[in-house]
Amino acid sequence: MGISRRDFFRISWVGAATSALGLNLAPVEARADELAIRYARETTTICPYCAVGCGMIVHTLGGNVVNIEGDPDHPINEGALCPKGASAFQLRDNKARLTRPLYRAAGAAEWQEVSWEWAIDEIAKKVKKTRDASFVATSKIKVKEKVGGAEVEREIEAVVNRTMGMASVGSAALDNEECYLYQKFLRGLGLVYIEHQARI
Repeated sequence: MGISRRDFFRISWVGAATSALGLNLAPVEARADELAIRYARETTTICPYCAVGCGMIVHTLGGNVVNIEGDPDHPINEGALCPKGASAFQLRDNKARLTRPLYRAAGAAEWQEVSWEWAIDEIAKKVKKTRDASFVATSKIKVKEKVGGAEVEREIEAVVNRTMGMASVGSAALDNEECYLYQKFLRGLGLVYIEHQARI
């Protein structure tokens, strides 16, 4: 919000006149200083994102989160938070957050809202189709063995249970527990190419 030169002079004259008349603005200033977290319940916690373990203070009022800030008494972050930690408030309250899946058909220009059931079924079908088409149960590998005093190389069939047709880039928006479960899921599918956005 910009202030014009004329408005600046008006405010200055009002301030000068107020102080000259001896009006006491202390009660007004005291009322303006009242914090939104005055009656809130304060809880210390740990940031859910990376493995650093920064401390946070969460203020709740009537079951709603009203403020999140870094914990100045925490030995790791001493009150500081990274951008992800500072935006943790939006995990629960964010009007721009998508709550339904969107789908854009091949060749379409617009996204359309779909149900969770439909989206999960479609993803499962595509994952299964790709995995079935690219799954490798065994692979020939060369192994060196000592036979007598000589080293001999031979080829064996080893169980690998992998798929090279899929890859994953994990999201830095996932917390530690979600990353752990996602990693187990991907390894269970047999993925080899697994990367994470926070590490790249």
